[in-house]
Amino acid sequence: MAAALKLAGVRKSFDGFPALDHADFEAEAGEVHALLGENGAGKSSLMNVAAGLYAPEAGRIFVDGEEVVLTGPRDAIARRIGMVHQEFKLVRPFTVAENVLLANWRGRFAHGLREMERQIRTQAEQLGFAVDPRSRIDELSIAERQRVEIIKVLLAGARILILDEPTAVLTDEEAVRLLTTVRTLAARGTAVILVTHKLGEVTAFADRVTVMRGGRAVAVLDARSTTADELTKLAVGTRVTPPRRASSPPGARRIAVEGLQVARADGHMTVVDATFHVRAGEIYGIAGVGGNGQTELVEALTGVRAPLAGSVELDGAGDTTGASAERLRDLGIASIPADRFGYGLAGGLSVIDNFCVGQVHTAFYGSWLWTDGASMRKAATRAVAEFDVQGVHNMRQKSALLSGGNAQKLIIAREFSRDPKVIIAHSPSRGLDVRACAAVHERLLNARAAGAAIVLISDDLDEVLSLSDRIGVMTRGRIAAEFIAPADRQAVGRVMVHHA
Repeated sequence: MAAALKLAGVRKSFDGFPALDHADFEAEAGEVHALLGENGAGKSSLMNVAAGLYAPEAGRIFVDGEEVVLTGPRDAIARRIGMVHQEFKLVRPFTVAENVLLANWRGRFAHGLREMERQIRTQAEQLGFAVDPRSRIDELSIAERQRVEIIKVLLAGARILILDEPTAVLTDEEAVRLLTTVRTLAARGTAVILVTHKLGEVTAFADRVTVMRGGRAVAVLDARSTTADELTKLAVGTRVTPPRRASSPPGARRIAVEGLQVARADGHMTVVDATFHVRAGEIYGIAGVGGNGQTELVEALTGVRAPLAGSVELDGAGDTTGASAERLRDLGIASIPADRFGYGLAGGLSVIDNFCVGQVHTAFYGSWLWTDGASMRKAATRAVAEFDVQGVHNMRQKSALLSGGNAQKLIIAREFSRDPKVIIAHSPSRGLDVRACAAVHERLLNARAAGAAIVLISDDLDEVLSLSDRIGVMTRGRIAAEFIAPADRQAVGRVMVHHA
């Protein structure tokens, strides 16, 4: 029987630099086929070709043994190929149901919308997701938007289902539930392609795994008979050792949050009573199921959204409640946002501009009348090398061309270049490969050792447990419980689930 999806000899370049170099891949109906590799290895680019988003410069695409030409996403959808992207494809001012209806048009709008709301509720219940079809996308957390994307593709009836980092913003329990559903879909004949960096997901839920390096496939293995070490060596060429958190006494309080209340744009209060403090040389991890106020808390701490009540105090600056983002940056607060391409970078601007933009207003690179382009280029080039930002072929290339992991490294290089006093890091390793993840964690631990106070908000419980000195569990807009490291995973998980 022919493969459900086959790509042969695919080539694709951006700005003259190859992202795919004679890449091959095939997935059978009824299997979960994992696609593994470093950030920038070409995984997402290859799947974007399969989904009709990228036109290959060379190569062939086969669906059920028939060669096809995909001129766009509509052609792929017509072939029942659906892709859930790591960077979401949603219209933010629209509701959940309106977004799903745009991708699955049926009947008159009003009637179609009511029917779509019903189907979304049914699909969400089957997946165990809490999704309100009438919520606006821009009111949802990153994790909630991920759920909408998954529901959107499933309701389109995809029989070749591509999931790009689908569990990156899910809790352990949610991830297992989703991947169990994925196995069920495969058992019904769906070809599921799982693009992931989580080795445990590959060995536990996939049937086969294709490993990519340098824009091409280097190995195809039986997922159940391979090991995490073998996959790591194939993907990155070496064994990656996670950084260790050194034991050291924390210093004075750097940031104190008391009774903070924050509302979304629609007036709904999502942060009800957030109270915690972080000391110099300490990482305070905030765990929780997405949608419990984490996004709005980050926005309030970084000056993006003004709180309704409560206070935020910074060491040496006093009460900074409601201060602007510019003012907070000048006081030494650095921000690593969860949505790196939405809030962390301007994709249409160059690597140089994105690195230097945070200090242009301070006259660090010249006056407001004239900027020193040579100094900007020199500083950005040095940072790209120091922080190992791969995929930068020209310092004036658009940042949108960077892979997710390298975009994150660029953000961290910019934020850490000012020796920040306080770092607000929201899901800093979401969607990163094992080496990039280790590099990000090492940077955070180095900043901790240098005396920074770090607030780490993450849906990845492993990340919170491995890096934090103290852990707060955020549910229903408040810190429901606190734990001192090393914390019991089950105890933290129980608070996350039972109070959510």
